[in-house]
Amino acid sequence: MSSAALGWVGLLAVLGLWTLGVHNRITALRAAILSAWVPLDQTLALRAQALAGLLQAVAGPLASEAAAVEAVSGAQAQVLAATEALRRRPVAQDTVADLSKADAVLAAVLVRLVSLVEQQSSLLGDVSVQSALRSLRDLPPRLVFARQMFNDAGSAYNAATQQFPTRLLASLLRFGLAGRL
Repeated sequence: MSSAALGWVGLLAVLGLWTLGVHNRITALRAAILSAWVPLDQTLALRAQALAGLLQAVAGPLASEAAAVEAVSGAQAQVLAATEALRRRPVAQDTVADLSKADAVLAAVLVRLVSLVEQQSSLLGDVSVQSALRSLRDLPPRLVFARQMFNDAGSAYNAATQQFPTRLLASLLRFGLAGRL
């Protein structure tokens, strides 16, 4: 075998090993996003349980404010749908954006419902309402931390896929950008 042929074989071997290394690195970063999604998903599930309990407890007593209860219920349904979509594709930008929008809507309408509940002294004496409100107050720090972990994993993945020459291979292998919450 000539030295030119050995040179080409060596170049192809280096290129193949580099491609394998890039693929493994991006796959590991994608797995980190999946791992960061788990605590976020668990925290969102805990919030959904607390909201379900609160909505069930206040539906009757706040019948005159049914619009506020329905707004929270509808916003929670959107969050649950976006969460389900994100479970299937946690790296996709569009699904992350959908969850972020739905979560912002829920936060806005939840403020009104909580203030309505706090104005009703009879509701504040209810154990199930107190428990749900306590859960809803305790969960935001956990949610912020879980979101930060998810966003950090997504940022590391995005940075890796945007570096040259990795960007060329990432586009060939259809590694898209990860979304941020």
